[in-house]
Amino acid sequence: MRKQKGFSLIELLIVVAIILIIAAIAIPNLMRSRMSANESAGAQTVRTLITNAVTYSTSYPTVGYPGSVGAMGGANPCTASSLTACLIDSVLGCGTPACIRDAYKYQVTGIGGSATTPNTDFVIFATPTGPNAGAKDYCATADGVVRFVADTAPPGAAMTTTAACLPLPPL
Repeated sequence: MRKQKGFSLIELLIVVAIILIIAAIAIPNLMRSRMSANESAGAQTVRTLITNAVTYSTSYPTVGYPGSVGAMGGANPCTASSLTACLIDSVLGCGTPACIRDAYKYQVTGIGGSATTPNTDFVIFATPTGPNAGAKDYCATADGVVRFVADTAPPGAAMTTTAACLPLPPL
């Protein structure tokens, strides 16, 4: 009589099947958790941008609120001016009209200003960069309230004006 060592093919297939079932249950929950974390980070970054936009307006009263997200940032090493205020890091204040961070794209638009008058308002707009990044768009104005488009609306809905942002529900 010969004694068998190791596992049979059936036993190995059963173990693999159990692992696949557990993975099928866990992966959707992981994706929902990741989307929720991205949405929380997006909302917090909008709050940070609001605070820095107000700081910018008090630091540069002749300009008013920043005209873009890049005006609040600056490349390292940063020298503070009205064009690069050094209030946010170089990733978020990338110098382009829209900067990507934490799976969201952020845009700041100054409103009401001209070459001779300061910006009297601003709109911050944040949208997810992909279908798994998040399901909410965020916006904020000089009133300091972060607002969002409900999960039922398609992500990417434009909220780049004060009139589009103010009617939305606050967080």
